Parts: sequence; structure tokens; C-alpha cells
Amino acid sequence: MSQTAFANTPEPPYYAVMFTSLRNGADAEGYAEAAERMLELAAQQPGYLGVESVRGADGVGITISYWRSENDILAWKHQAEHAATRNRGRRDWYTRYITRVARVERAYDWFAKTTP
Repeated sequence: MSQTAFANTPEPPYYAVMFTSLRNGADAEGYAEAAERMLELAAQQPGYLGVESVRGADGVGITISYWRSENDILAWKHQAEHAATRNRGRRDWYTRYITRVARVERAYDWFAKTTP
């Protein structure tokens, strides 16, 4: 995994929205297009700080988006295109998902130094 796969978050406190999902395997192309669009749209929202996302071969995925405030998270939740895509996900793409919201109080960063 490259360092660019990590969100560049500020010093805490800030908020994390953890979205754990199980895909049903249907419409992979439509899902990929919608997921890319949601990343683009989220990045345009006030208070957005970044995202990290992975999906296993079993269809389970975890996406964590980072936000400056709870109000920013609520605005994103109610953003019209995001809400429509969420409804489509329930109808077409997911077997189950869980959304969790947490305040990040501390964060630690470490990476290996390259040798000369």
C-alpha cells in the first residue's frame, strides 16, 4: 500500500464515518461508477478531510471518511445526489451495511524510512 492510500488528516479532534458494507455482487460496473462519483462529490463538501477504503474478495468493504465536524457529516448525509445513491445502493448493490460515526481524539502516524 502506498502512502497516498492514506487520508491526510489534520491534528485531532475531527470525525470519522466508518462505512462497513457487504456487496451482493450485482452491477459491478454501475457500482464502481457510483463509488467514484461519491468520492469526487464528497471531496467538494465543506469539512471533508479525506477517505480511506478497502474491499476484500468476499465483498466486504470498509470506507472511512474524515470530517471536520458533525454538522459537515450531516450535510453530506443529506446531500441530494449522495442520498439518491445511498438509496440505489440499498436497492441494487448491498446485502448489508453499517455506518458508525466517531470523534477522533488521538492519531499516530508511523512509516518505515527507506534505506539509502
